[in-house]
Amino acid sequence: MEKIIYGKTEGIKKNILDRLESLYDMTVEQGRLISEELALLLRDLSAAIGREVSIYVDRRGRIVNVSVGSDSNVSLPDSGVRRSQWRLSGITCIHTHPSGAARLSGVDISALKALRFDAMAALAWPSPDAPPLLAFGLITDFSEDQKPLVQEFGPFTAREAAGLPFGNILAAVERILTKKTHNHRTEEGRERAMLAALSWGDSKSRWTAEDSIDELAELAKTAGAEVVGRFIQARPKPDPVFFIGRGKVQEMSLFAQQEQVDLCIFDDELSPAQQRNLEQALGVRIVDRTGLILDIFAQRARTSEGKLQVELAQLKYQLPRLMGQGLSLSRLGGGIGTRGPGETKLEVDRRRTRDRIALLEEQIEKVKQTRKTQQRSRTRNEIPQVCLVGYTNAGKSSLLNRLTGSDVYTQDQLFATLDPTTRQLVLPNKERCTLTDTVGFIQRLPHQLVAAFKSTLEIVRDADLLLHVVDCSCELYPEQELAVYAVLHELGVENKRILTVYNKIDKLPEHAALPACRNGEDSAAVSARTGEGIPLLLARIAELLNAGKIELTLLIPYTDTKTAASLHQQATVLSETYEEKGVRMRVRLEQPRAAALQHYIIDDR
Repeated sequence: MEKIIYGKTEGIKKNILDRLESLYDMTVEQGRLISEELALLLRDLSAAIGREVSIYVDRRGRIVNVSVGSDSNVSLPDSGVRRSQWRLSGITCIHTHPSGAARLSGVDISALKALRFDAMAALAWPSPDAPPLLAFGLITDFSEDQKPLVQEFGPFTAREAAGLPFGNILAAVERILTKKTHNHRTEEGRERAMLAALSWGDSKSRWTAEDSIDELAELAKTAGAEVVGRFIQARPKPDPVFFIGRGKVQEMSLFAQQEQVDLCIFDDELSPAQQRNLEQALGVRIVDRTGLILDIFAQRARTSEGKLQVELAQLKYQLPRLMGQGLSLSRLGGGIGTRGPGETKLEVDRRRTRDRIALLEEQIEKVKQTRKTQQRSRTRNEIPQVCLVGYTNAGKSSLLNRLTGSDVYTQDQLFATLDPTTRQLVLPNKERCTLTDTVGFIQRLPHQLVAAFKSTLEIVRDADLLLHVVDCSCELYPEQELAVYAVLHELGVENKRILTVYNKIDKLPEHAALPACRNGEDSAAVSARTGEGIPLLLARIAELLNAGKIELTLLIPYTDTKTAASLHQQATVLSETYEEKGVRMRVRLEQPRAAALQHYIIDDR
């Protein structure tokens, strides 16, 4: 690091300048405000030049800036580290008062508020050989109009100041400030976010890092963030420490300071260590793609089951990211055999999280058993089941509304609906089936979500037919199709009968891009918005559901009304008339069942 002494350095002797530069080589123990050695050195240097000296210390204890003022005040330049008006800067300013008291001046307090320092400390001494005294101020609260309020502590002797648990004090203050400002930020407006993606490897897929970050921007918008910047870094492989590399992190850090960014969203899943390193380097909250999607699901969940599943996925995601401070947060036991470090807070958090995960899994299993009971009832009544699957925002809910006349919530955004919805669908051949809308899929859908939602997605396994809805107006719809098939493979249903429905054809000029899907045997082209292609789709659904079924005309005598009643449950009754010798029924049913009805079949030609 370049050793520059800022401020009024005119007339200072070379040996003193060298001693000032040597301050850059000193460090403060992490979690401490100052060391006694550093306090004495600042006193001696300030007394030698008769001017105030200030140093800026980051949270790792490194001195990142040294400045010299006049005989009555110190220059307090904007060190360029402020992240946002709602977050502390991560920098502590310590400066001397050679001709004053160890109290903060009005200028000191103004600088603390304006630059959002972690702390502003003033060092003074009554006589040249007297031990220095130190007082410091912190932003501890916000007024009703969201102006920072400062509380001053001290003065302390240099030895007392060096022993203060400054890191713990600062952490407690930040927790208070976070709670105070959260509600205000929610009311004020959306969080300002910058996005980061990594282009690595030599993949030949059309789905590029640019396409992926575009989708990430839509996810951020859905979550309620305002995207103010995008960064894409090309590397042969991810950096194990900072994921996108140290150089790009420095560039993003400057951008975050200038644009008052609140959080940075990464387009890949980060390891817990990478997330911690990036948060320290950038000074803003770090959210990866998995965390963002989990947050959206948490917003969208409406049913009790959906909330259980989202919470389970979030806990499994957070479990390896729990952090503690080792033995400093231990619980001391009492009594023989219980003394010692006991159980650390980190271990308590992990144990409670695992207990909660076990409880949620038990509750979800009960819901799963209830659904199986309902499923057996549908199977017993021979009701065909059709499921809508597809990429998020492909138009599944809109298609459900168009086919069944429902009013399920729809919106042009990712994951607009989360909880499954089932409606009855009447087909052109008078048959009835259930049509279920399921959660949308996406590129790199978090495995925690797939695992948590498996009980819900089991309805896909039990379906007689899957309607794979594709947004054919999207240039990358083939890649989206592959992403859906990847999830279906994970669910073990990739070999089930699938009818591909190319939706949003009204957005294509004269449908020029659809010759392939129109000619496909198991595909249909529709517009859920305008209704175009819906009659053909309904006919195709009926055709596929009735594959392997035959139509028969039966004459069932009145002495066997039990058989006639069972046909209403086991087959589709197309017509029914009562004649002299019995009930004439025209039915559609599975071919193997026709064998048991051979003696009732009549020729109605």
